[in-house]
Amino acid sequence: MEINSNERKKVKNMIEYRIMTIDDYEEAYELWIRCGNGLNNKDDSREGIDKYLKRNPSTSYVAVLDKKVVGVILCGHDGRRGIIQHACVSPDCRRMGIGNKLVDLALDALKKEGINKVLLVAFKKNEGGNAFWEAQGFTLREDLNYRNKALAEMIRIDPDYVK
Repeated sequence: MEINSNERKKVKNMIEYRIMTIDDYEEAYELWIRCGNGLNNKDDSREGIDKYLKRNPSTSYVAVLDKKVVGVILCGHDGRRGIIQHACVSPDCRRMGIGNKLVDLALDALKKEGINKVLLVAFKKNEGGNAFWEAQGFTLREDLNYRNKALAEMIRIDPDYVK
């Protein structure tokens, strides 16, 4: 779905934003892969995302154009901190404010649930993504080390720029 600059303004008004449901999974997953989000075969499986959405039913959103998901933000919280897990916009639909709108919706939803702070993780080599988050007001914490430990065996699905 190629959108030229003359059509962008018209198309921007045609985009529907709504809460993400498990029915959006296939299109969201395909978009995450296309956009180079880091995934794994367990947490990002249909079952894993279904569990996440049930735990966080009002904080993840999709942007839909012509009945196709063109943007998604997977967002939730643990009762104390918000976290943005996966966010992306179809390369064909970038520079139309979709990412900004998805972030605003997710952050507003977190605020309504009493969450005061949100975090996210972005690959260092994801220059476009890091520039986007910086422009959104997310600051880089250089005083922390990110650590994780897998509690189950899983297969990482990393974007090409990480390999």
